[in-house]
Amino acid sequence: MISYFFRLLGSVLFVSWIVGTLVFFLIHLVPGDPVAVMLGDWASPADETVLREQLGLNLPIGVQYWKFISGVMQFDLGQSLFFQQPVSELIAERFPMTLQLAVMALLVAVLISFPLGLWAALRAGKWPDHLSMSVSLVGVSVPNFWLGPMLILFFSLWLAWLPVSGADQPLSWILPAITLGTALAAILARMLRASLLEVLHEDYIRTAQAKGLPGRLIYGKHALMNALLPVVTILGLQLGTLLGGAVITEVVFDWPGLGQLLVESIQRRDYPVVQGCILVISVAYITINGLTELVYAWLDPRIRVTN
Repeated sequence: MISYFFRLLGSVLFVSWIVGTLVFFLIHLVPGDPVAVMLGDWASPADETVLREQLGLNLPIGVQYWKFISGVMQFDLGQSLFFQQPVSELIAERFPMTLQLAVMALLVAVLISFPLGLWAALRAGKWPDHLSMSVSLVGVSVPNFWLGPMLILFFSLWLAWLPVSGADQPLSWILPAITLGTALAAILARMLRASLLEVLHEDYIRTAQAKGLPGRLIYGKHALMNALLPVVTILGLQLGTLLGGAVITEVVFDWPGLGQLLVESIQRRDYPVVQGCILVISVAYITINGLTELVYAWLDPRIRVTN
C-alpha cells in the first residue's frame, strides 16, 4: 500500500508539472499586453518600458518560465500584476468560496440522484424508469451557461424568491448550487440505476427475498450498500470536475470565487494570477482523483496488484 501511495504521488507531481508548463506557455500566447491594459491607451512608450522591466516581462520567455517553476517548487506563485499582492493571498481568499459551492452542488446532486436512481431501478422498464432517465438525460444535456440565466429569470426576476447574484445571504447559495449540481445529479442517477440493476440480480438478493425480509431492508441495506462503490468513485472524481466547472457558474451568478477571479484576470492579462488559478484548480482535481484511487485501492486490493 505504501509503494502504491508513492507511485501515485509521483504521477500526481508529474502531471502537475505538465499542467503548469502548458498553462505558462499557453497564457503567453494569448493576444494582448498586460502593460498596455494596466497603463491604458495614452501611456508613453517610456512608461511602458519602465513598468515592463519592473514586472519582469522584458525577460526572455525561458527565464520567466524558470522563475515560475522555481517559485512553484517553493510554494510561491508570484505577484499579481493588477492587484500588486501575492497570488497565493488572492487564491486563499477566493478558493474557500469555490470549494463551498462545489460541496453544496455535490449535496444537491446526491439529494436529487439517489431517489431518482433508486426509483428507476426498482421500476425498471416501467414508466417511472423511463421518466427518471428522461429527466436525467435533460439534466446532462442542459449547459450551465443556459440553465443559470433561466433560473435567475424565473426564480429571481419573475417570482422574486431568490437573490440574483452574490453570496452575502444563505439564499444566494441555492441557484448556483442547483445550476452546478444538475448535470452531476443526472450522471449519478444513471450510474446508481445501472449499479442497482446489476446488484438486484445477485443470488443474495433473491435469498433475502425468499426469506421474506422487508423491502426496506433488502433494497436499503443489502442492495444499495453494495451498489454504492462505483457511485462513490464517481462522486470523488466529479468533485474535482465541479471545481473546474464552477468557473461559468461563478461568472453567471457573480460568485466571489476562484472562477470569477480567473476570468477577470484573463481579461486583465494578469499572467501570474491566471497561472496560479489554473494550477490550483488542476492540482485540486488531480489530488482528488489520486485520493479516490487510493481509497479504491484500499477497498479493493486487486487494484494494488494490477497497478
